Amino acid sequence: MIHIDKEKLVATFSIVGADPETGEVGVAVQSKFLAVGAVVPWAKANVGAVATQSWANTSFGPKGLALLESGLSPEEVIEKLTADDPGKNLRQVAVINHKGVASAFTGEECFDWAGHKVGKHHSAQGNILVSEETVTAMSETFEAAEGSLAERLLAALASAQRAGGDSRGKQSAAIYVLQEGAGYGGYNDVKVDLRVDDHPEPIEELQRLYELHKLFNTPTEETAPIEGDVFEEIKQQLVKHGFLNSPHQESYEGEVKEALKAFTLGENFDDRWSEEAEIDVKVLEFLRNK
Repeated sequence: MIHIDKEKLVATFSIVGADPETGEVGVAVQSKFLAVGAVVPWAKANVGAVATQSWANTSFGPKGLALLESGLSPEEVIEKLTADDPGKNLRQVAVINHKGVASAFTGEECFDWAGHKVGKHHSAQGNILVSEETVTAMSETFEAAEGSLAERLLAALASAQRAGGDSRGKQSAAIYVLQEGAGYGGYNDVKVDLRVDDHPEPIEELQRLYELHKLFNTPTEETAPIEGDVFEEIKQQLVKHGFLNSPHQESYEGEVKEALKAFTLGENFDDRWSEEAEIDVKVLEFLRNK
């Protein structure tokens, strides 16, 4: 018989999801558990994602992804993972492949409320929850939400918390989304990898971090010509923040351009810089509000 310390249970709610059109796969999770993002979410581009929780067997992550990559279905993967696991009755695991096919398992000894709901391109699950409504809200919100996979996963997570969430409270949250070539500089597949390890409102903090992630990692969508009032405002702001000595230059080329470039790159807006006489509107807004 396995002795279980309830305090060590990764009691949580999570959602695994996939977008077959974009190739995105990922996991979002919240728990009354320190640094849940280091335990629950696993994913691999063009393969799928795994969430392992409730006295989590973290080997389910890499093993599950390897089994998916070998060609097994999510249901077959879970059967393989739990077949010879002496702690299976206390485990909870969800698996989804890159095509959006999902399966989940909730051990019969998981602490109430515990269960899962598999839907279109996702599986929502949780244990030690206030009620089943947490999982239902998570699933329904994901299916109704629009936007990127990360945005839909975050919306589902927030909805689950409003519906009750973890009966013990809140502490940490994470989101992990992969897509081929979507990482920084295109050198890897990690599109979103954000964690809130210890916070009184972890989901709200995770959403705040995601907005910053979009700001710093989204290419330019709209620019404004650097002329007239915009040019004057840029000079004034650059002087205010110590990047420019005087606002009296008549030409953008030269000192003003170099000052704006120093500001833009210094604030990590690499993907939003242009050598042309134009400024990304998000950078301009950031400059105004700094």
